[in-house]
Amino acid sequence: MERIICIILGYAFGLFQTGYIYGRLHGIDIRQHGSGNSGSTNALRVMGVKAGAMVFMGDFLKTVIPCFLVRIFFKNQPDFIYILILYTGFGVILGHNFPFYLKFKGGKGIAATAGIIFSLDLRLTFLCLAAFVLIVAVTRYVSLGSLVVSALFLVWDVVFGNMGAYGLSQNGKVEFCFVSLVIAAMAFWRHRANIVRLIQGRENKVGTGKNKRHS
Repeated sequence: MERIICIILGYAFGLFQTGYIYGRLHGIDIRQHGSGNSGSTNALRVMGVKAGAMVFMGDFLKTVIPCFLVRIFFKNQPDFIYILILYTGFGVILGHNFPFYLKFKGGKGIAATAGIIFSLDLRLTFLCLAAFVLIVAVTRYVSLGSLVVSALFLVWDVVFGNMGAYGLSQNGKVEFCFVSLVIAAMAFWRHRANIVRLIQGRENKVGTGKNKRHS
């Protein structure tokens, strides 16, 4: 029951489509431009740095807030709380990626994943931030940075979860790793077209001024 509650809570928060709302306030439907999704990277490309930053923070906070609420609601279950945070974050990603009122056409969930990482472990947060900044600075591929962060998230959770970093029971460790795998797999699935373009050398680089439909 707790798992279902957390997924529903997360999905409700995920429905707050920051990119779509910000775009509408500025007279455009962000989903009709650039890559066609409502995430922060597309907002950055279509509407500029300020828009990208604001959309990222909105999508980041809409994950952090429900995860914080879950910490409060289930504080008496310390051996289960980190699993519930993952379920909540996964719910946010589902709401962000597949908002029912926008015909299930949303973003790719990377800012929401960043919110999960922040809610889970500050050490992992700093590691992922450093990796993302370095990769984007060197390659200028936001998608590559996002994929590496998702992979780091999964590896960290598997390694440190099994080492007992989060006070998980033996069964809890398996579930913790499984939900982490699902979250990371979702990120890779949503970036499948980007992965193909990265392999082919056709992926758009941030800051090039290009605004292709497949960005």
